Amino acid sequence: MAESVMGDVVNLSKRRKRAERERTAEIADANRARFGRPKAERDLIEQRMMREKRLLDQHRIDGEDGS
Repeated sequence: MAESVMGDVVNLSKRRKRAERERTAEIADANRARFGRPKAERDLIEQRMMREKRLLDQHRIDGEDGS
């Protein structure tokens, strides 16, 4: 018995709406990560980053980027 092989029918409107929801969810996740931290935690992270940058800069030979 020979069956006709066809792709699934896709509703483009639903596919477009789903893609838009996924993009919106990604943006929301990024915003939660960016703005969802308390001020004390943000300050602590910033202090750590500044300290790491200072320590790294102290190890430079001529003060310029070696690359």
